[in-house]
Amino acid sequence: MSRIIVVSNRVPSEDQGMASMGGLTMGLADALKDCGGLWFGWSGRTVATFDPLPTLKTINGVTIATLDLEADDISEYYNGYANTVLWPLFHHRLDLTHYERGFGDGYHRVNAHFAEAIAALIEPDDVIWVHDYHLIPLGEALRERGVNNPIGFFLHIPWPARELMTTLPSHQQLVSSLFAYDLVGFQCEDWLAAFKDYVATEAGGETFNSQVKGFGRQIQVGVFPIGIDGEGFRRLAASPDAGVSYMRAAASGMFRSMVIGVDRVDYAKGLQERFQAFERLLDDYPDLIQKVYLLQIGQPSRGEVEAYNDIGRTLDELSARINGKFTSVDWTPIRYLKQSFGRDHIAGFYRAARVGLVTPLRDGMNLVAKEYVAAQDGDDPGVLILSRFAGAARQMPEALIVNPYSGEDVADAINTALKMPLEERKARWVALMRGVQDQDALSWREAFLQRLHAVRKGSVPRLDLPAAPSPARPRPTGESQGMSLNV
Repeated sequence: MSRIIVVSNRVPSEDQGMASMGGLTMGLADALKDCGGLWFGWSGRTVATFDPLPTLKTINGVTIATLDLEADDISEYYNGYANTVLWPLFHHRLDLTHYERGFGDGYHRVNAHFAEAIAALIEPDDVIWVHDYHLIPLGEALRERGVNNPIGFFLHIPWPARELMTTLPSHQQLVSSLFAYDLVGFQCEDWLAAFKDYVATEAGGETFNSQVKGFGRQIQVGVFPIGIDGEGFRRLAASPDAGVSYMRAAASGMFRSMVIGVDRVDYAKGLQERFQAFERLLDDYPDLIQKVYLLQIGQPSRGEVEAYNDIGRTLDELSARINGKFTSVDWTPIRYLKQSFGRDHIAGFYRAARVGLVTPLRDGMNLVAKEYVAAQDGDDPGVLILSRFAGAARQMPEALIVNPYSGEDVADAINTALKMPLEERKARWVALMRGVQDQDALSWREAFLQRLHAVRKGSVPRLDLPAAPSPARPRPTGESQGMSLNV
């Protein structure tokens, strides 16, 4: 069996418990355990001088290889190009993009650092799976170093419309680097269609059902919707710690229905619009005043990027104003918690909520929607309200699908959900849960890897590449750790 080398910006952490291990992480970790592979990425640490030799350790049976980065690397590659250029651009927020030549230099420099370190770890039969927008040029950097192994890339966020992609300086250079991969995967058909449109229009390429020609190469492309471990999350929702959170939420909202949102504090998640929609709900449906409240868990995110500080301040001001408008002695309409919770506690909160509110303005899959469904009591389930602009919307039509830009639309959906009869709630939940179980993290992983293996067996044409060198193996540093994983 071929080894799998998973590459992502960040890697599983040794300082979190099993309850914090996401189903996606567990799915990848299981694959690495089965085949003896390794997971490579940035350690999250800053050093004065970059060392190209990775640190190796074993965490819960998975080999983890990490690099430390210099402060300039983090500023230009991570805070700069990845999160001030690509993230807002790919989420259609041109007003928040900030193009700067130094950001691009740092982005390619760190990808070159990764490629140099990974090339020294690769064995002839290894399969390499690269993840997300931080590492788009990595496949090309590996090819330049003579790596001829199968390499796949998966994008966890949306691909932007062609007209917006062309606002990126050197956009052709970035897109052409994707053609060093054997297989490029997207979350849903919309993102794949946008990618094909760019290649056909801007690169004079040709597109077929599962193949794209451009920049002198032909690659395979496909749609691979990410899932969760649905049964595992159901068990988590029934755990003792989840039960504590369920009871706390139920007790604090006794005789009131809870609407829940769980998100990173990010402008793409539609949190400002969500708060305003909840205000509209109370304005338009005064019978719900003192009978419903919104619990919004806002996990801190990317504090070094000013746009995230701006949205944080906006949410503080909005929640204060709305609460000031409606609060009574024994009721506060919005409870905004700016902190992170373990997955078991989150599962308990989900189970206690009559409505799950997942309303991003633009998103990849948004696994929160699937976690909310998996956490429900099948005998008395809550109702999922889902943005039409989340990747999960195509897989979950039994949710109440809304336009997150319309406060009226979201408010009406919340009212409908709160007053929905039990039989309808159960019917919707059964259909949604079936989808969560059938399209889980394991099926996503297997679909992508099987396609990647099939692509290489089919001898898809590639550019002529130099013979791979035989670099010295890096020195392993650090001790083996019997800890759990979390990304």
